[in-house]
Amino acid sequence: MIHGTWEPAPATRWEDAFLTGNGRHGGLVYGDPDDDRVIVTHHTLVRPNNTPADTAPPRLAAALPALQDALLAGDTTAAERFTDGRPLRWVRPFHPAFQTRVRRPPRDPGQAVHRSVDFTTGVVSGRCGKRRGEVFVSRADDVLVQYVCEPGPVVEIDLDHRLPGVPADLGTGRGIATAGRETVLTLRVRYPESPHGYTGLTLVLADAGRTTVTASGVRIEGARHLLLLTRVRRDEGGGTTVVEREAEDLRALLGSPASLPAGYAALVARHTALHGPAYGRVALDLGGDATARALPGSALLGRPDSAALLERLFAAGRYHLLSSSGLLPPRLTGLWTGDWNTAWSGAFTTDANLNLQTSSAVAADLPEVTQAHRALVEGQLADWRDNAREIFGARGIVAPAHTDGASGHSYHFSREYPLHLWTAGADWLLVPLLAHEEASGRRDQRVTAILTELARFYEDFLNRTGPDGRIVIVPSYSPENRPRGGSWGAVDATMDIAAARHALRSAADRAPAPDAPRLRALADRLPPYRVNDEGALAEWARPGLRDRYDHRHLSHLYPVWPLDEINPYDTPDLARAAHRALELRGSENDSAHGHLHHGLVAARLGDAARTGDALARVLAGDYFHDSLMSAHYPGRDVYNADASHTLPALLIEALVQSTPARLVLLPAPPAACPRGRLTGVRTRFGARVDLTWSPGEYRAVLRPDRDATVELRSPAGATRLVLRAGEERVVSS
Repeated sequence: MIHGTWEPAPATRWEDAFLTGNGRHGGLVYGDPDDDRVIVTHHTLVRPNNTPADTAPPRLAAALPALQDALLAGDTTAAERFTDGRPLRWVRPFHPAFQTRVRRPPRDPGQAVHRSVDFTTGVVSGRCGKRRGEVFVSRADDVLVQYVCEPGPVVEIDLDHRLPGVPADLGTGRGIATAGRETVLTLRVRYPESPHGYTGLTLVLADAGRTTVTASGVRIEGARHLLLLTRVRRDEGGGTTVVEREAEDLRALLGSPASLPAGYAALVARHTALHGPAYGRVALDLGGDATARALPGSALLGRPDSAALLERLFAAGRYHLLSSSGLLPPRLTGLWTGDWNTAWSGAFTTDANLNLQTSSAVAADLPEVTQAHRALVEGQLADWRDNAREIFGARGIVAPAHTDGASGHSYHFSREYPLHLWTAGADWLLVPLLAHEEASGRRDQRVTAILTELARFYEDFLNRTGPDGRIVIVPSYSPENRPRGGSWGAVDATMDIAAARHALRSAADRAPAPDAPRLRALADRLPPYRVNDEGALAEWARPGLRDRYDHRHLSHLYPVWPLDEINPYDTPDLARAAHRALELRGSENDSAHGHLHHGLVAARLGDAARTGDALARVLAGDYFHDSLMSAHYPGRDVYNADASHTLPALLIEALVQSTPARLVLLPAPPAACPRGRLTGVRTRFGARVDLTWSPGEYRAVLRPDRDATVELRSPAGATRLVLRAGEERVVSS
């Protein structure tokens, strides 16, 4: 089994529940035949935790010139006082809505349980004796669908908000309306000390039997099939947002089916028509052993050297990334959580985590992810303008390092994490949108407009120069590290230099004639990168700021990955310095994102051994739950999507890389992947690539959708490829 996973027992922890989602609603499915629970989530569910005044960006622009003067004069701790005095404010935390429960008398202990998830359809299934259940979240109809066959003589169904960490003073109200074989269950929730909340609605349909009302739901006797359709709606105004019309909408999804099985089949068909093709565009086959492929996921995770494990994790990562992307891109937990106390608010961290999770979107041909990413960016531009104006006294935009998905204000910062000083975020968030344009061959005027605003910020902000006439970036911050010999807020962080240069040059490429030369000239005045005394690319270009190597972030290697500014082909000296920096970098607390980020940079630098080592650390570190969703730390500590969503990107980068003018085949294949087939990879010059390889051999089939001339780099050397739209091209060793 490559395109799915299974377990021989129900989940006992929500972290092990199988996942389904459509980028709006999510479901965590336990697969317990006695108490069939599905935790329902929605991207919009974030709990109010601050007043509007607390979540505004700090008004510090008037004090900025004094801070710049102090830092340039050598006061290395000056930025620690650049604050409005507020304590650290976390963004609004993501939380689950409730769980649907279908309870029945205990099963015969001898009956086997089999639960599975099919990545090609997004359907989670469970079997125990005659009882069978299926759950999915429809991409076509935006509804969580739960279908139960042979539920037993008696079942009880309700909506249960009592999940771990639920506030004791959460306000709840229930509604139960039943007529014949149809029931509408509603759960209205109000946050403590807030007019806001959300409403959940489940339409329960039975094909036979008798329905009676219980204290919290309904009891159904004698049904052969049950169908539950569930939606959640956030309420921002204090009134009921899910009304009778919502129930009518759910009824309308079924039309007038001849039977519940027929109605369910129609729902599945509409969903899989969208989900299936998206999931199937890219696939990886490493020739895994058939016996290993047949193992349940929990057993396969005990074989970290197995090709079958890599195949399944690649497939699971693709599935989870697609399923969590729609209204918004994936959060730190994707689209899922079973706990109200989600680590780091279950938010979007944009100084590494979100960027890593979505890094395969273009190459792995998931425009659904790119569109969700664009929605996050476009929805926050007004707040980004506030950040630029209030903190830096500048036009343009500054993205926050931490956001709940609604507010884009920079208000999550402290002395040790002066995230309000970070100016590189908008550029990093635009990288996948620019790569999507390159792959499609079509420029988006919306992206151009955002780049123009970002360039305006840099024109206003980059107003200090050194004795040599070069720009000095002050203040500057390298997430989430600090230099030896300095403090967190510093001068000329390498990442800030790279982001400013990339943004200005990208904007200049699209700017009208009078503006383009000015933007390029500003980019050219940015400081050069510095190579330190140990031969490594320094994290701060400012002399005197020494590197602190044992850290999980690799912000200073931003010009290597995700940018292509430093690479072994065009800038070999800087590439060697970047490689030395990678060699010296520690792993600090073994965060999964740190290992995979390390591997992505190593792959760009052509270091197969280091790429493979980063991959092996994640595979052997017990980072994956039985659901094949991942954890932030070893030992399955802290539910987190970084490893799950980033692993496919690492494998693709190790096997196929592209720029608008270059294709690199097998740049850094890990030893764990001596042979295989990777199909459907999308390049940034408009061709799709199918690659087959084995020791000493490779064969790549290119299918371009437009004319292109690119440099080919492969184990056979370098050559020039001339591609014609619609003409298949084969290269091989």
